Amino acid sequence: MPAAKKKTTTAPASPERRRELLNTAAEVFAAQGYNATTVRRIADEAGMLAGSLYYHFDSKESMLDEILSTFLTELWDGYDAVLAAGLGPRETIEALVTESFREIDRHRAAVAIYQKEARHLAGQPRFGYLADSQQKFEKAWLGTLERGVADGVFRADLDVRLTYRFVRDTVWVAASWYRPGGLHSPEEIARQYLSMVLDGIAVRD
Repeated sequence: MPAAKKKTTTAPASPERRRELLNTAAEVFAAQGYNATTVRRIADEAGMLAGSLYYHFDSKESMLDEILSTFLTELWDGYDAVLAAGLGPRETIEALVTESFREIDRHRAAVAIYQKEARHLAGQPRFGYLADSQQKFEKAWLGTLERGVADGVFRADLDVRLTYRFVRDTVWVAASWYRPGGLHSPEEIARQYLSMVLDGIAVRD
């Protein structure tokens, strides 16, 4: 009687391999745009067959979802710790900016994807959390700026919404040029940005 054939199964990817694949996908999405990216292109960049990628993820949408949700979960872990620390308004802004640059360092490609894709993705049920996160983000920053004006820490004539947009865009656009392991650490870049935002660039009399 012939021996029974063993049933072959596909072992789940190790956490390290899964992270590698998601990092590769994030870089491709950031460079090419989500809609223009194919599973085949991601697989090519990962050095595997397109069909093999489906052993790990059921779609490129699943990959994008995990990339963005992982980034935002980490971002809010840091932000929530800052907001719960009982810091003054200026110190809170400084800590939020620093935390933002640390996230750019950890998830540069995810930040770039978020900037390019969040607006239209937020309308899809699977990505509804993007709109929720944006509202929470705006509330945190505007609330801190308003508290600073009320406490006399920031100028009374400050347009807090305009200031929020300026700081937000100034910080997050750094994902377009920042590369981890560069000349300056995230903390040093944050310090330089904060010096310009909070104290200006002109020599004081």
